[in-house]
Amino acid sequence: MSQSLKAYEQLRDEIVAWDLAPGAHLNEVRLAERLGVSRTPLREAIQRLARENLVRITPGRGAFVAEVALNDVRHLFQMREALETYAVKMCARAHDRSRFAHLHAEFAGGDPEELIERLDALIDEAAGNPYLGEALGALRGQLRRLRQAARRSPERLAVTMQEYGVICQAIADGEEDRAALAMSFHIHNSLRALTDVLWAN
Repeated sequence: MSQSLKAYEQLRDEIVAWDLAPGAHLNEVRLAERLGVSRTPLREAIQRLARENLVRITPGRGAFVAEVALNDVRHLFQMREALETYAVKMCARAHDRSRFAHLHAEFAGGDPEELIERLDALIDEAAGNPYLGEALGALRGQLRRLRQAARRSPERLAVTMQEYGVICQAIADGEEDRAALAMSFHIHNSLRALTDVLWAN
């Protein structure tokens, strides 16, 4: 693994887990020492995180973990709805949908994060459009970060698992409109729950 990739993955994981809080300054000297990399690959990692909107770079001041602003989250979820509802429609048109039926059964239990990542990967593959997969991939770092905040509500997490189960079943049944509607319903519920957690006051 290259130094740049090592730094990128470590910083991404820390930002997603909220170990590096929104607004935290990313001091290059300290980070390079802590991560055991030189400053050039560290800068490459920070630039990549900035392209994913997990980091913001301010000329003359340096790099900071991106803040979580309500308006930005709304825009993110609008893009998510546009892409993911179309993706699940494409999946419902696929010839082999059996893996969605198997995954549907697993959403009754199991580790939520692992199951959601498996569903994301399966949607990307079954939709069969690499450009769509790339666009969704660009959103997922931010979505994983926001999902960690939503974990503060165990009730919402349980409902999320049920909603994903419904999406999987609709895809498995080949019902593209029902799959898109179920995904849209889930995304709207997720946004509402997230705003309640982060901006309740």
